[in-house]
Amino acid sequence: MNRMHNTARRDLRNGLLFITPWALGFIVFTAYPLVSSFYYALTDFGTMRAPNFVGLRNFINLFTKDELFWKSLYNTFYYAIFALPLGAVVSLSLAILLNQRLPGVTFFRTVYFLPSILPVVAVSIVWQLLLIPQTGLINVLIRSVGLKSPGWFADPDWAKAGLILISVWKIGETMIIYLAALQDVPVQLTEAAILDGAGAWKRLTHVTLPLISPAILFNVITGMVGTLQYFTTVYVLTNGDGGPVNSTLVYSLYLYRNAFKYLKMGYASAMAWILLLITLGITLLIMRASGKFVYYGGK
Repeated sequence: MNRMHNTARRDLRNGLLFITPWALGFIVFTAYPLVSSFYYALTDFGTMRAPNFVGLRNFINLFTKDELFWKSLYNTFYYAIFALPLGAVVSLSLAILLNQRLPGVTFFRTVYFLPSILPVVAVSIVWQLLLIPQTGLINVLIRSVGLKSPGWFADPDWAKAGLILISVWKIGETMIIYLAALQDVPVQLTEAAILDGAGAWKRLTHVTLPLISPAILFNVITGMVGTLQYFTTVYVLTNGDGGPVNSTLVYSLYLYRNAFKYLKMGYASAMAWILLLITLGITLLIMRASGKFVYYGGK
């Protein structure tokens, strides 16, 4: 019994030693910042003065007095509602096309994946040049076919469309995930559907999509989180201004401005917690609804 007791104690000690680096990292880099940000959200805090506890005043001011808060929420949800479904359709369509056994398909897989690994800042600058209203290549091509070219980031009505266009161009990561899921679909099921007389559309909707639904769920959730935290591209394109006329002022950019331009750290912390709760709520709704649409092979 003593030997077994000593072995258990040694295993417990070794286990604690192994998880200590992770535990320290979690406490220092995750738990402490999380607790601190919640405390600062309840204070009037700037970098040059000590925190002054104000309770829920930051949250109340955000919801009742800050028009830019609601504007940034609107811009973020507008971007998410259009960019996320459009990106999903385009990336899934490309994955289906690139799943065919055709000569040179590996080359095209690489070409479509490349935009997703390029530096975001460099890509944003290139797209800024492409979307110049007068001389940008995109508008030159549009005018060459006799259509009226939009103003893109010089026009509040077209600025968000420019952001959506750029997001669709960078769908390489989701495309690769869909491609991997498609290659895991059993060939026997597809062949059985063909023998039963199912056409291409029925095979897609009744065989392929149900079998890759876990990958679709994963991409929807990660894509939703990414769109709600959208920041770098719009910051580079607008020099952090969110223009024209705040038409591209997304939530994360407004949070950044409050924290590092206006030095309202408590106010920005309150915004961060609101974003966390919004993201958590939407994720829970998606997970709750996924039980009716997502098929897991082991079940």
